[in-house]
Amino acid sequence: MVVRLKASEPLEKTMQKTSFTLETLLETHDLPFVIINADLKIVAINRACETQFSISRDQVVGKPCCDAQDGCRHQRLFQKLEPYSGIFASNLLTSEQAFFRSHGYPLLDADGTLYIGETLAYATPSTSASDGPKMLGESPVFHKLKTKLLQAANTLAPVFLAGETGTGKELAAEFVHRHSKLAQGEFVIVDCTILGENLFESELFGHEKGSFTGAASSKKGLYEIANNGTLFLDEVGELPLSQQPKLLRALESGTFRRVGGTTALSSKVRIISATNRNLAEMVKAGTFREDLFYRLSVFPIEMPPLRDRRQDMPILVEHLLEQMSARDGQRYTLSKEALMKLMHHLWPGNIRELRNCLQLATGLCSNYQITEKEILIMRRSNRTSEIRPPESPVRPLQTHDNPMDPLEQIEANFLNSLINKYNGNRKQIANEMNVSERTLYRKLSRFNLN
Repeated sequence: MVVRLKASEPLEKTMQKTSFTLETLLETHDLPFVIINADLKIVAINRACETQFSISRDQVVGKPCCDAQDGCRHQRLFQKLEPYSGIFASNLLTSEQAFFRSHGYPLLDADGTLYIGETLAYATPSTSASDGPKMLGESPVFHKLKTKLLQAANTLAPVFLAGETGTGKELAAEFVHRHSKLAQGEFVIVDCTILGENLFESELFGHEKGSFTGAASSKKGLYEIANNGTLFLDEVGELPLSQQPKLLRALESGTFRRVGGTTALSSKVRIISATNRNLAEMVKAGTFREDLFYRLSVFPIEMPPLRDRRQDMPILVEHLLEQMSARDGQRYTLSKEALMKLMHHLWPGNIRELRNCLQLATGLCSNYQITEKEILIMRRSNRTSEIRPPESPVRPLQTHDNPMDPLEQIEANFLNSLINKYNGNRKQIANEMNVSERTLYRKLSRFNLN
């Protein structure tokens, strides 16, 4: 991490310095991102956070991280130093209490000071029509997909979205919801990758006060929150086998009980599920229940990869750059050569990879004009992902054998931008990062940057 603070500085000065030093790093993060110190106070937020929640940094920097210290997830992370994922209720960044999907990581600065970095995303997106999902494209493949999604929206049958990672399954699920009879209800996202043995029932069905250690109050589950709306089971293939019967029972009967409760509750929900895994093969292997598979896949839809929608690339790029321009208060443009380089890539990470590529390019470009040299495309060691090799002078190398976690990727991208800014001058890079050249060398070696 690139923060460097002095313990003798007063809190107000420390917070200002932290926010300033982290600014470039924070803005490489696409989701709202918050930095929290050991005093459980917010010390920095990124622009995406300001835009998403219509707040300014001055309004939240210096405030407590949670509404109450009792059961604070950030306090637990400082104690156990274990990353967390989950869905939490809060009104710290919003005028009313809302549910957020949060992912927190421990961060360590150059002096060994511990911080927390946390991403935030609404678990129940806004129901405003203007905030609804935009399905963009002109290719025959896209029009075929959109027709299927609209057909699915006209029924209340469970929809199953299959396809590679990054193809926009969450966007497609919300599109179906907004065009269905249940559009006025909630669209609730369940991230099945975080629903382990201990979290499944509490997150999905809720719990009563005192039902387990830490249950200081009663809590509604996501299944209950989605009543008269849509429940989106994202990455349903990650659901533990032992928990699958409980989900099946709720889907078939429409009833459930909160953890520690004795009253049977009912909830009328429309189910949309998605995964990039082959559930049919998982059924054969015995890792996914066959009856649950058939219950979820009544209306199957295959999400096409971006390489099959190459005709849509210009309109997708324009839309993504418009979003980034609105976020940054600047207008980014793209050269013809840069667009051609994007068109020649096969995009194994699909639209998510394209967004991340453009996100980095906006940080590297001069005068808000993205040229071919700012389009940095990572190689993959065990799959062919390009029609021609990228001509990027510097890039972090990531393979499936040595993956980066999200924060490492952020730091690698930030280092890449400084290398370009200072033409590889390590002394100037180290000065801007406020670290020693020795520390910089270690970082460059760790991320395989030249």
